[in-house]
Amino acid sequence: MKPGRALSVGVACAFLCAGLARAQFEEEISTYPYKLPVGIPQPPPVPAKNPINDAKVDLGKRLYFDKRLSRNSAVSCATCHSPRKGWTDQSPVSTGIHGLKGTRSAPTVLNAAYNLLQFWDGRAPSLEEQAKGPMQNPVEMGFSLPGVVKRLKSIRGYAPLFRKAFGSPGVTIERVVQAIASFERTVITGNSPYDRYQAGDAKAMSADARRGMEIFFGKGNCSVCHAGFNFSDSDFHNIGVGMSRPKPDLGRFDVTKRDRDRGAFKTPTLRNLSDTAPYMHDGSEKTLARVVDFYDKGGEPNKWLDGRIKPLHLTSAEKKELLAFLDALNGDRVIVESPALPQ
Repeated sequence: MKPGRALSVGVACAFLCAGLARAQFEEEISTYPYKLPVGIPQPPPVPAKNPINDAKVDLGKRLYFDKRLSRNSAVSCATCHSPRKGWTDQSPVSTGIHGLKGTRSAPTVLNAAYNLLQFWDGRAPSLEEQAKGPMQNPVEMGFSLPGVVKRLKSIRGYAPLFRKAFGSPGVTIERVVQAIASFERTVITGNSPYDRYQAGDAKAMSADARRGMEIFFGKGNCSVCHAGFNFSDSDFHNIGVGMSRPKPDLGRFDVTKRDRDRGAFKTPTLRNLSDTAPYMHDGSEKTLARVVDFYDKGGEPNKWLDGRIKPLHLTSAEKKELLAFLDALNGDRVIVESPALPQ
């Protein structure tokens, strides 16, 4: 199978890999009014109960940047998912209210609309449900959902924005997260050298990147999990990160309680990796070169290691070429300026 063909079927494979029922997708609609970049062939799924529109996106953007959604008005969604830091915070783990540290690296919002499940452990089934998590997490925004609603109701400037987005000025947590999710569905990157190469521009990728592409889809076996145009199967795998610690983070297991999910974490997108270091769910790898070395040695052996993780025996030249291909996946940065906030 050619690399381009592998990507074109990757999303369908991702649905199967995640083991999700067809009925879940029948509830979604495909109406998406915004232009997609080169290399992104289909719009993100939009829930029928939360159709997207300009007014809702505008409201969601303001909420995304508003620190008043945290208890001490010091942390916003953009604090840990900054547009100028690859929609992450470029830290091993995130810092929430009162300087408290989390235990996982903030995943990028870029193309998160294509994830079948949200968070590293997949505990949220949608962007809407994901948005609720940080607000009520005592280490992140440290608030409560009723507290968020009460505070937003006290800000007079929000009422007309909710009216424009939803048809009435009422503030509910459902509307808050629907607006944030709608904004996040517009945070889509593409137009990378690889995308342009696939679109017919033979000069878009260097010779090293083209050789790295062959390694990615061949000897490196990377595309088994990093599949589809978003380079993720949206599934969960144990590659051994942190499993040698006395009390390792068990990831997906804490959600499903299935033994096979111990130490398994969601496959992240490989797009715009130059902006999202450090890497892995715990931020334990500072550079992509170290990530490649980690995979080359076959991950970290443990009882639940994914069977597809095996030593690759890459040469120094092959590692360099693979890194050149990963660099060719860097596309539009999607810079969004902080908007004026309602008063």
